[in-house]
Amino acid sequence: MRRIRITIAYDGTDFRGWQVQPGLPTIQGTLEEIVSGIEKKPVHVAGSGRTDAGVHALGQVAAFTIANPIPVYNLRKAINRLLPPAIRVLAAEEVPLDFNPRYDAIAKTYEYRIFRAEICPPFEHRYVYHHPYPLDEAAMLELAPMLEGEHDFTAFAASDDRDAQGHSKVRTVFASGIERLPDRMIYRVRGSGFLKHMVRNMVGVLIEGGKGNVDREGLLRRLAGDASIPTGPTAPACGLFLVSVEYPSS
Repeated sequence: MRRIRITIAYDGTDFRGWQVQPGLPTIQGTLEEIVSGIEKKPVHVAGSGRTDAGVHALGQVAAFTIANPIPVYNLRKAINRLLPPAIRVLAAEEVPLDFNPRYDAIAKTYEYRIFRAEICPPFEHRYVYHHPYPLDEAAMLELAPMLEGEHDFTAFAASDDRDAQGHSKVRTVFASGIERLPDRMIYRVRGSGFLKHMVRNMVGVLIEGGKGNVDREGLLRRLAGDASIPTGPTAPACGLFLVSVEYPSS
């Protein structure tokens, strides 16, 4: 048997997220259908994590196990030939059989794009959150780095079907910052791992900071796990991209 690791890019607009859902188009479901057809039996494609409906990826990582001896270069070409144009396998390589794309990951980077100009071009609207309204951008730039460090991100997490298992919602954010470009703001965050809707809620809170509704004290209360503060608000999925997933060099 062979373990194959793939790096994938996708436009998530027309998909119901990563995870398989019966009767609905998903990234994982589409990949499993194609790889299973090549292998001639069901194949599970495991991802580094679940992206929400409408979220995009520049460098999602997944893995599957097959017996087919096809070289990885030809396998990548075969999968891409069968995939819809919105999904592409960028790279494929053989890895140890115990490789787990989720649990072996040591960091992920996300990017959120906010389009600030009055008119959003039609070829941009699927990939940005169009917010042309007044914001105190200096306040947002000041608040963003405060999200760095190890914190209880309960106030930034949506309810999840795995909550009953009692897993910790403490995560470590290695870098958090906003870049201001002529027509947009780009929020980039790199961390050890992320909870459901966590990045979108982080962006939503930063936007609330730009509106004057959240200050430094309010953000610190959220980072302290203050359960009295409602989660969110959640920024739209269309502006979010999973940029990369990192693994130990070994």
